[in-house]
Amino acid sequence: MSKAQDIIKAAERRDLRSRWLLSAPSLLIIFVAAIGPLAVVVLYSFMVKGDYGDVKYWQFSGEGWFSVLFERGLFDDSISLADAHLSILWRSVKISIITTIVTLIIGFPTAYFIATRPPNRRDLWLFLITIPFWTNLLIRTFAIQEVFRNEGVLNTALIRTGLLEKPLQIMFTDGAILLGIAYVYLPLMVLPLYASLEKFDFRLAEAASDLYAKPGRVLRRIILPMVKPGLIAGSILVFIPSLGAYVTPRVLGGGKHLMLGNLIELQFGQGRNWPLGSALSISLTAIVMLSLLVYVRASSKSGARSHG
Repeated sequence: MSKAQDIIKAAERRDLRSRWLLSAPSLLIIFVAAIGPLAVVVLYSFMVKGDYGDVKYWQFSGEGWFSVLFERGLFDDSISLADAHLSILWRSVKISIITTIVTLIIGFPTAYFIATRPPNRRDLWLFLITIPFWTNLLIRTFAIQEVFRNEGVLNTALIRTGLLEKPLQIMFTDGAILLGIAYVYLPLMVLPLYASLEKFDFRLAEAASDLYAKPGRVLRRIILPMVKPGLIAGSILVFIPSLGAYVTPRVLGGGKHLMLGNLIELQFGQGRNWPLGSALSISLTAIVMLSLLVYVRASSKSGARSHG
């Protein structure tokens, strides 16, 4: 009996070794393409900045991390909060949260509409939703700029209808950035919601209506709990890229309303402060990881309740 067990254990070890060998190329690619550069950025964040950019290799300092939240006085050693960094952080989080809410408000009815169409027509609607992904992000951002600018489609229509006497200043504001990001990432909210709504048994909603439940109560007590995984997934898919957005705030904000992505690029470019840029990059990564952990925890709780 022990000999049979030894044979089984040896076979399991060979199988495990084979799996590791087969996984080695992909693991190496992941390390070289993802973990390696991230490790370099972490290392840079603890180095001394160079005089003309770059870093002074193997000279370590915590100044980069210190400068994320604090700043030193120009003429003395006084320390104060880095108001500019904190305001950009707050703007980034605020715009990302509001963008997520806006895309949810627009995306849920859209996904509900598609999910309630006849099966032979759903593919057409999904096809229309995915069309924006065929175009480069920069081109889509310039397209929405043509709508918002002073001589754009929106202002021209409002002036010709007599609702406005002069163009409404939309460009180079937080509102323009918010609407632009919402436009860009709206499909990322619609698709997960549709995937959840497609599996929903709408006879449950009909049964609740037959029992005199109001539409709002049906939505709140039956539909939303059933599609919660898609809602959470869509929110994460919109929040994370919105938080690190660079192109849309740069074009629609005009360089005056920076977000975290723009601040990081500024430190690596004109600011020539690579340790600070690296520390900001790791901070952004930490916020994204925290968001993913919240998503995983919420998903696990939702799955446990559904199985329970």
